[in-house]
Amino acid sequence: MSYQILIVEDEPEIARLIEFALTREGFSTCHCANGLSALQVFKEQQPDVIVLDLMLPGLDGLAVCDRIRQMSNLKDPYILMLTAKGEKIDRVNGLGAGADDYLIKPFSLPELVARIRSLLKRSLRQQQDLVYRTQHFEVNVDRCTASQNLDSGIGRSLELTTLEFKLLSTLMSQPRRVWNRTQLVDRLWGNDFFGDERVVDTHVARLRQKIESDPTNPKYIQTIVGIGYKFEDNR
Repeated sequence: MSYQILIVEDEPEIARLIEFALTREGFSTCHCANGLSALQVFKEQQPDVIVLDLMLPGLDGLAVCDRIRQMSNLKDPYILMLTAKGEKIDRVNGLGAGADDYLIKPFSLPELVARIRSLLKRSLRQQQDLVYRTQHFEVNVDRCTASQNLDSGIGRSLELTTLEFKLLSTLMSQPRRVWNRTQLVDRLWGNDFFGDERVVDTHVARLRQKIESDPTNPKYIQTIVGIGYKFEDNR
């Protein structure tokens, strides 16, 4: 299978090197040099992976990443963010905006290829013939679908990002179990994660916005102060 990869990089030489390395590995690639063009190309081609530079003219990588994650009716791609900055705050911001991984410049092309292959393998490794059900929710891990039955009796499909789906399915896999941030980071990003574990809080807050009637007083995803989170709902 030939995966489509969108390269968003404003430095022509770096972009050419990335394109050459990925094409040589059998990937299909396309390139754009600014954030607005990236959003348009994403809508038209819906790539499997986006290699996204943080520092872009006009619309920066964080804004591009955030907007893509809000397009729930389109493909939810893996996003590998490139940054020339090594400060932890940049890594946290990138993951908080919805990036799946990051790579700090300068980087080696073999490492870039390895990171992309690792992202693509996650979807294959995590596909299981498995469904989690509680009183108000159903998650089909195999089909990557989630739905919620409201108290009014109306059912609705949940439009979740990849990370939100992983988070909900992890919490629902063992209701009432308390998960600490380290355990959730391992489930969401695996061994590739390097950064501040509190990025989990950002994704919990976003998921609460989609499933809780009052996100400030959550009923389903509850905070256990000083430890982490648990999921509460009758089976």
